[in-house]
Amino acid sequence: MGSSIVSRTLSVHKEHEVLLKLEAAGFTDELAQRVIDSKGNDLAAKVVRLITNGGFEPTTSQKRAREIMGRNMFGVEEAITHFGVTPSRQQIAGLSEIPWSVATLERAKETHVLVAVFPLSILEIRGKVATQASRLFYDQDWYNKQAFAKEKDETEWKLVRKTPVANSTSKTWPEQQALLATNEETPTARVMVYTIIGHFLATGERLFKKIYVRCSDVGSDGYRVRVGHFDSDGLHVAYLWVGFRNDDIGVSAARKSE
Repeated sequence: MGSSIVSRTLSVHKEHEVLLKLEAAGFTDELAQRVIDSKGNDLAAKVVRLITNGGFEPTTSQKRAREIMGRNMFGVEEAITHFGVTPSRQQIAGLSEIPWSVATLERAKETHVLVAVFPLSILEIRGKVATQASRLFYDQDWYNKQAFAKEKDETEWKLVRKTPVANSTSKTWPEQQALLATNEETPTARVMVYTIIGHFLATGERLFKKIYVRCSDVGSDGYRVRVGHFDSDGLHVAYLWVGFRNDDIGVSAARKSE
C-alpha cells in the first residue's frame, strides 16, 4: 500500500489556494475531469509549461520555426528559462512573427541559431549565469566600464551564423566585411554573447570553441571587439586592431531580416 502513495510537493493549504484561484478563473468540475482523463497527463503538463513560461504561448509562426530549427532555436521559452526574462506584452507582440521565410529557415537550420534577443547587456548576462556550475565567462574585467558591454538595444529576432564567415580568418576587418553576402551583417558583441551563452545553456554545445570572431562594436580605444575561444575557461571577450590578421580570428555574421 505504501508504494502507491504519490510523492507530494505542495502542502494541503497551498493546493487548496491553487484550486480556489482556478475556480475563480472558471475552472469547473467538467474541466477538472478533462485534466484527469487527459492521456499521458498531457493537459496538466501543458498548464505547468504555461505557468513556467509566465503565460507565454508560442504563435503559429514561432511553432513552425521551431519545427524547422529544432535545437538551433533559442526562443522566448529559453530566454525565460535560462536568462530569467519576464517578457512584457509589447515584447511578446514584437516577437510574434519570425522575420524570415520558411525557405530561408530551411536553408539555415544547420548553420545558424534563431535567437529571440531580449534587452540584456553583456554585463547583465554575465551576472545572470555567474552561479552556473560550468564557468561560462573567462575571468576578465577590462570591459566592465566599456559602453558596448552596457548596451541593451531592443527586443528582436536574430538569425546568427554558428561559425565564422567562410575564409574570413587571417584577414583584416575591411577584408572580412567584403566577404559578407548582401543579406548578411556583422552583429554586435552583445548579440554574439547572448547567442553563444544562451545556446550553450539550452543545448550544451559550445560555439566558437577554438576561434574568435570580430563583432561590429569598437572599444573606447577604437579597436574592434571580438568574442570566442569558448572553452572550459569560459567565453573570452577581447579587442584587436582592425588591420591585424591571424588564423584564429574570423568574422561573425547574421542574416538580415527579409
